[in-house]
Amino acid sequence: MEKTRVALIGVIVGDAAAVERINDIFHEYRRYIIGRLGIPYKERDISIISITVDAPQAVISAISGKLGMIDHVSSKTIYAKVPE
Repeated sequence: MEKTRVALIGVIVGDAAAVERINDIFHEYRRYIIGRLGIPYKERDISIISITVDAPQAVISAISGKLGMIDHVSSKTIYAKVPE
């Protein structure tokens, strides 16, 4: 079995036009997603999304990298310190 890590990917969306591309990425990697929380912040006209994943390091990097390449989208990943 391939070694996996638990991570939280934080995403800030500054343009609603990016949502379809974001959802396509989430769908592509759905088997690794543990949970998802989306919060619209209307006062600032942004959305904040948290995705929790359990995946190989390369997959986590791919998800975060693909999200970060979308215009008006920022993403950052933090990793859990859990025993192996």
